[in-house]
Amino acid sequence: MDFPALRFGDLVARIPVIQGGMGVGISLSGLASAVAEEGGIGVIAAAMIGFREKDAAKNGPAANARALVREIRTARAKTSGVLGVNIMVALSDFAELVRTAIREKIDVIFSGAGLPLDLPSYLTEGAKTKLVPIVSSGRAASILCRKWISRYGYLPDGFVVEGPLAGGHLGFKADELDKPENRLETLVAEVIEAVKPHEERMGRRVPVIAAGGVYTGGDICRFLEMGASGVQMGTRFVTTHECDANIAFKEAFINAKKEDIVILKSPVGMPGRAVGNDFLREAERGERHPKSCPYHCLRSCAQTESPFCIAMALSNAQQGLLKNGFAFAGFNAWRTEKIVSVRELVGSLREEFDYACERAGEGLERAYARAGERFERVRERAQEGLERARERAQEGFDRARERAQESFDRACERAGEGLERASEKLAGLVTPPATNER
Repeated sequence: MDFPALRFGDLVARIPVIQGGMGVGISLSGLASAVAEEGGIGVIAAAMIGFREKDAAKNGPAANARALVREIRTARAKTSGVLGVNIMVALSDFAELVRTAIREKIDVIFSGAGLPLDLPSYLTEGAKTKLVPIVSSGRAASILCRKWISRYGYLPDGFVVEGPLAGGHLGFKADELDKPENRLETLVAEVIEAVKPHEERMGRRVPVIAAGGVYTGGDICRFLEMGASGVQMGTRFVTTHECDANIAFKEAFINAKKEDIVILKSPVGMPGRAVGNDFLREAERGERHPKSCPYHCLRSCAQTESPFCIAMALSNAQQGLLKNGFAFAGFNAWRTEKIVSVRELVGSLREEFDYACERAGEGLERAYARAGERFERVRERAQEGLERARERAQEGFDRARERAQESFDRACERAGEGLERASEKLAGLVTPPATNER
């Protein structure tokens, strides 16, 4: 069983896999173009994309816009596949990055870290860019559908549902991460249900994508079976040759143990998941302080209260300087074992998907067979019970009829006897008395 295609309206990816956007230089044109070439949707992350530009500190928005144009065009030169850009709502230059991506005719914009309530307003006449918000609840999906329809007559082209096992900044409070109601399976089902009335109203399907902790082809099979149209995977693509991060960043994943994957309190006010290291431990002890905030990249960053500059830490990590930074990572990052090509990774995912879906199909057939056997046994028992009930009913009917006949006969006898007695009395009354003749 091969991968099904992933469709956002008239935009079609050959396989139902979106490579998650990983900011500050982890997923740029190198990784995105390789994923797109293999049939998935390759995603360039716009967050601090211009951090290596000479004027990044002095003129961040211009540097980021320039770098985004370069990365999109570089990726386009390498592939004719589907390319997307991830643009966080919380970015200070969100609007300019969205306009830039649309001008460059990017295929899809993925947008999270806040609700992109005005995203359709940036579309220009004739633009074919698809708009896919990233949400963490059915409520958020429903709000966006209502707002976009009422304001712009536009239904989201899809939704990425990101659960609490994702890497990077998380759309949950720290004490919500382990709650059963926030499991990705629950959230995906919730969003699918939430968009149904809006699909019916607009007469168009809205694909729902599962993200956060998706690691194997078996996971892909499982989420597609439950109604998702595809999956988003970030962590798996970090340990590929084409990933744009430094080799030291990738090795942090490969060398990590399960207990090394930690939750941190980010300066932006949200929890995040990363590979724990000395830098984060020092920050937790209060030994790290930002000397300055050169980028002003996020609107929600509490600069004066921050234990470190998130932009500096992540840019250092991207360049392999993990003594002064850290690697954001998904829950399953510790499971990575070696660096492979994107083609090898997609091939292994396909094999795992095929195997898992075959087993699921066989299991379904066995379940159907067992259900059929149970149905036959139940039907046989029901038939036997019905026959016994009929026999008992017939026996009861026969006994009742006999008793009724006996009662009727006795009643008739008594009635006959009474009639005879009545006749005798009547005869006595009408017989004239005897007379003496003289």
